[in-house]
Amino acid sequence: MIVLDTHVWVWWVSGIQSLSSKANRLIIEARDRNAIYISSISVWEIAQLVERGRLQLTVDVTDWVAKSEALPFIHFIPVDNSIAIKSVQLPSPLHPDPADRIIIATALALGFPLITRDRKIARYPYIQTIW
Repeated sequence: MIVLDTHVWVWWVSGIQSLSSKANRLIIEARDRNAIYISSISVWEIAQLVERGRLQLTVDVTDWVAKSEALPFIHFIPVDNSIAIKSVQLPSPLHPDPADRIIIATALALGFPLITRDRKIARYPYIQTIW
């Protein structure tokens, strides 16, 4: 069971070859066990990137997300009250990006490692990251 950071989700679904071999292998293993988790804040991040012209998808963002929602091995985790509170109570040092904090809080709440290439997150000592 794994949690995907936003960029990892985009790269994997889009077939972009930016994933490490370890990350790709673990995603495939998790897919085969129906055990890929994504924070709903990642949907917000992707919509923001598309709206600002920083990310181009082959289809409308709503359709792109719907395709992932239809996959039986992907589970979206909503930002509930517990995760929201946990995201602001994470011990220092951690950069202030709210989406990253929510993704970290989600992985911690689930007790699953986070697949990310983000070096700031990887240096955070309170979460298991994989790349």
